Amino acid sequence: MRHEFGDDRTPLAQPTEEPAATDASTPADRALTSRLAQLDHAAEAFATAPEFTKSSKLRRVLDSLHRVLSQSGGCAAIRERAELLENAGLFAGSDWAQPDILVPAFVGPSLRSGNNDTVVLEATSELRMVAIVAGEYDHPAATPENARRFLSQVLAMNLEVLFTAPSEAERVRLGRTAHLIRDLFGYVAEQIGYDSVLDELLEEIWRVLRQRPIQVDNVKAMVTRIAIYRDDPTVDLGTSGQGLDRLTTALFGTTEACREDPGVDVYRSRLAVMDSEALQFEARGFARAMHDTGLVSPYHATLMRHLVENNSYVLAEALGLSDTGRTCLQRYPELVQRLVSETVYPETAQCLYGLALLLDRGTLYEPPVVPSLWRQISLKLSPKVRERMLVAFGPGPDPESRLLGGLLSMLGQPLGVGQGDNPTCQSARALSMWAYNDPDYLLQMVVWAARDDEIVMHFEGQPISSTDSVGGVATTDPVDLDPVSLLLVPHLDRIYAEMVRRCADREGDPHRWVNPEFHGWWSAREFHINVDVATGNLIDLDDFIRQFHASYHPAYNGGQPLIHPQPAGVAVTDSAARYIGWHAIAILRVTADPDGIMRVYFFNPNNDSGQDWGDGVVVGTAGNGERAGEGSLPFDQFASRLYIFHADPLEEGEPDKIPAEDVENIIGFIERSWGADRLPRGASEEDR
Repeated sequence: MRHEFGDDRTPLAQPTEEPAATDASTPADRALTSRLAQLDHAAEAFATAPEFTKSSKLRRVLDSLHRVLSQSGGCAAIRERAELLENAGLFAGSDWAQPDILVPAFVGPSLRSGNNDTVVLEATSELRMVAIVAGEYDHPAATPENARRFLSQVLAMNLEVLFTAPSEAERVRLGRTAHLIRDLFGYVAEQIGYDSVLDELLEEIWRVLRQRPIQVDNVKAMVTRIAIYRDDPTVDLGTSGQGLDRLTTALFGTTEACREDPGVDVYRSRLAVMDSEALQFEARGFARAMHDTGLVSPYHATLMRHLVENNSYVLAEALGLSDTGRTCLQRYPELVQRLVSETVYPETAQCLYGLALLLDRGTLYEPPVVPSLWRQISLKLSPKVRERMLVAFGPGPDPESRLLGGLLSMLGQPLGVGQGDNPTCQSARALSMWAYNDPDYLLQMVVWAARDDEIVMHFEGQPISSTDSVGGVATTDPVDLDPVSLLLVPHLDRIYAEMVRRCADREGDPHRWVNPEFHGWWSAREFHINVDVATGNLIDLDDFIRQFHASYHPAYNGGQPLIHPQPAGVAVTDSAARYIGWHAIAILRVTADPDGIMRVYFFNPNNDSGQDWGDGVVVGTAGNGERAGEGSLPFDQFASRLYIFHADPLEEGEPDKIPAEDVENIIGFIERSWGADRLPRGASEEDR
């Protein structure tokens, strides 16, 4: 979640809507004047009501606000009254009462929720921000610069609403609210100007792309929409979007032969008449763009298929391979060419990036991987699996090709795995760890699930079948995942849940036994937790923090590097440091960053590692020595959100050497965030 504000000093555009007219001369003016009178009366009654009767007065205020918002000129009128409405207590007791922690990504879903009260409160909050930007409202928790940045992010994430009419589905589901939303966003955009909107969106796109996720369809769709809007003479986007060219070029006009986006068929005919030098020029251009952005053009896929059939010696340049990758390609040319032929189409071009990174990682040198990939090429999916793939990805390349392409992406980008909008962080973490550390096991899992529609794992020697389990954490099968995750997560989720159920009668947290059995032999067997499962209270904080230092901090564990990724659990908090929930992550490495600060680098399966966890704890994704897909925090900040970790019981480290002030600093972070209500009443330092 990204709650933080930044700085954007684009001058505020002058209002294009006049405030509510006092001399109503048209029916629309008279209707607005009447509704504003009702709103003002309701707001005054609400503001002066005793605290115990306020809730009964709030209904009239919300209904009046909705009627005003539905009128032309209503946005400007509510903007004028924003300070009075907030001071009256409109946002009291809700997140809207703290504009400094609001999340831009939540605004669109709130406005489309179908709940009129939520729509009204969200819209009024945005108009309050406009008043703050204009200097009309001196808010104690939001500066004009902060408010402008927030609104820019909101508009950037809802750009299509500014330029498109409601779809039929929107009209049916939202009714007149669909137009209210467009009027609101249009008014906000006119007030703050379009320049900062695209700049904010592009900054966000680049931030996500630097993490190199496997799933980039949403990013591609957004880049496409922005490019269309920018080229539309009826849409004025100002001078914004300077970083857009690299993205649109990477997708639609990477080289001279496809600069004008001629279409795949035309580009294929141009390739047919190119000589060797021209093909190499094309190959180098595509490789540069792919590694620069993490995006792959459909034209790149067309070139790769042409090279496999006619000029295979140019493949290494087209993939932009390192020396390791080139050696892998030279050692297994037949396999690589077959993989391209089977998986790489304009619709599945993105898997090319995974193939390039797979070769650069030297994964093919692991003896079981090459025969496993040959087996995968000839594998036929079960009818049920094939149907699920068709429902999820539609027609086009057959499901076998989709799945094989997804495997290339996961093996090449193990830290790009995401859980989507599903409560399946355990399964997503397992897939990433296997792709990172145990690729042949992942390949075997795919065969079982694809061919048999079943996976069997063992828990303490007893088999668990994914088809026998009564259910998992997710209540429905996920649909917003990459092909491999779509196939495996339902099976893994049910098996994980069954392992937890088999520990139900044991004292303590079930992850003590489940994590090593679920993830693999290399998950350390010693288990540490600082939460009492029965009460939820914090326990043994001092010992927990010292043991974590002794196990993972190079200064206290004898300089021992982390060999295998280790499962861990964190208490996720929002930007106000309030507890949200438990979350599964994997610790990847611990080392000093370029500034000499000891940091923990970890994998977060939630699709975007960059989050503000409050109290100054902001997860980094770039600029602190992070590799693509890693999140990182200074060691003490990470320890302050950690509640579960595994360690080697035979490597004790030096827990007694950790300075007491370092331990107290971490405990302070805990007490100011998720641990605020978890310390037993009257707890002393010894009780911790």
